[in-house]
Amino acid sequence: MPAVVVSNGGDAPHFEGKITIYVILCVIISAFGGLMFGYDIGISGGVTSMDDFLMAFFPEVYERKQHVHEDNYCKYDNEFLQLFTSSLYIAALVASFVASRVCTVLGRKPTMQTASIFFIIGVALQAGGTNILMLVFGRIILGFGVGFANQAVPLFLSELAPARMRGALNICFQLFITIGILIAGIINYFTSDVHPHGWRISLGLAGVPALFLLFGSLTICETPTSLIAHGKNEEGKAILVKIRGTHNVDPEYESIVAACEAARMVKDPFKKLMKPSSRPPLVIAILLQIFQQFTGINAIMFYAPVLFQTVGFGSSASLLSTVITGLVNVLSTGVSIYAVDRAGRKVLLLESCVQMFITQMVIGVILMIDLKPTGALKEKEAWVVVILVCVYVMAFAWSWGPLGWLIPSETFPLETRTAGFAFAVSSNMLCTFIIAQAFLSMLCHMKAGIFFFFAGWILIMGLFALFFIPETKGIPIDSMVEIWKQHWFWKRFMTEDEYDKIRP
Repeated sequence: MPAVVVSNGGDAPHFEGKITIYVILCVIISAFGGLMFGYDIGISGGVTSMDDFLMAFFPEVYERKQHVHEDNYCKYDNEFLQLFTSSLYIAALVASFVASRVCTVLGRKPTMQTASIFFIIGVALQAGGTNILMLVFGRIILGFGVGFANQAVPLFLSELAPARMRGALNICFQLFITIGILIAGIINYFTSDVHPHGWRISLGLAGVPALFLLFGSLTICETPTSLIAHGKNEEGKAILVKIRGTHNVDPEYESIVAACEAARMVKDPFKKLMKPSSRPPLVIAILLQIFQQFTGINAIMFYAPVLFQTVGFGSSASLLSTVITGLVNVLSTGVSIYAVDRAGRKVLLLESCVQMFITQMVIGVILMIDLKPTGALKEKEAWVVVILVCVYVMAFAWSWGPLGWLIPSETFPLETRTAGFAFAVSSNMLCTFIIAQAFLSMLCHMKAGIFFFFAGWILIMGLFALFFIPETKGIPIDSMVEIWKQHWFWKRFMTEDEYDKIRP
């Protein structure tokens, strides 16, 4: 029997609702957009460490890797190898703004379907690639898929969920990202011994979650907010009754209608985003994405096999270590699903900063003292690095990973929601591109110092979370303006004459 869920956001309205089987189905199917993204993150690093792939497309890197006295920190430093990984993210950056418009005009569901089609085309080009140009073009098409999925899925989940469970249901997107990373690690472990086309299998299997999302999305609904925004009020109310499991939806329905009427008065949402009243959610959304990437997490996840080979593991052992960190990632994201609507967003952000800062510093010290340009760590030290990476991934997975998507998806008012979230997605993709393009070169030049570099960013983002990110648990998605009006810093931007003139 589903439990009744009532929001409790202080002065915010209380809406009745249940977690129904249909909502769970919608969450699982839409979250496959996250699995597509996660699989790509996990598969790229494993493929770029496979000898067959390197021999086919990056022979210089393969030759350097074979040298007995190779530089541990520099053996994978190649701008084209980095471009293979990072080209997807610059494409996703551009696509996120296109997806914002599609999301507004067509709705969340068609945007997710478009994402899956882009992904299927990109996978075909990559798996069948015969030259670098074909590979990179496939990555770019995949980037459009990632941009569309990352734009639509978190918004879909936040608008679908009851306020009290919004955090947990939205984090299913991040959970499926971590599941994708784990599956990719397992597949890479087995395909690394399939010669000479194991890498094609790894890349080609990315089409499976895309197909599931494409056909599964035919069975799910559009969000009530999107339907009402398109003038389909009766259909929107009927869907609201269906997903809440109760006929007592009038207060929430009226709140959504009021938000949609306010949104219709804003002809240019991107121009509205430049107004002072939009500054709090916009600044936080962008900085969350910057901080999320500059924790160093994607550097770890992209290049985990390379990193573990650097500290002394063989190719197969490094891929197995990646599976271990992937499993930690999945399980720890489950902690976030449990805690985010109980402990709140802010507690998770602050605790994780302490945990990540300590692990990055200790890893940096170990590598600085014991890992020279040639040779390897002793076995015990190498395993200590793996354990520390797992502790670090654990902290990220229950905090900045899921909350980096959750908070921006729930804090923008409807009139700027898709436009504002496009800035969040594009900021994430830009920072991911920068890290993916630069990490191997940074590892080569900074050596162990790269971990101190990321630790410095973690310290900065911890201070930002402490002073500038308000708690949003339990507050209905269309009542978020109240938290800015009450915050010690952001309230100065919430001038009555500017904000209230578009609110009924």
